[in-house]
Amino acid sequence: MSRKLVRPRQGRMFAGVCAGLAQRFGMSAGMVRLLFLLSLLLPGTQVIIYLILWILMPDEDRVRY
Repeated sequence: MSRKLVRPRQGRMFAGVCAGLAQRFGMSAGMVRLLFLLSLLLPGTQVIIYLILWILMPDEDRVRY
């Protein structure tokens, strides 16, 4: 499990937010994407949270370990 929350270069579909969350918490990126898509069926602010994470999560290239 990675300690840093970053958007990886490899395995991105759109912005890399789901891939970064999956990497951080030791899950598959496909499972996180599926959970996100299913969450869109519920009322809430999922898209806004995704956009905020996209802005706040740095690219893997810009973070030094």
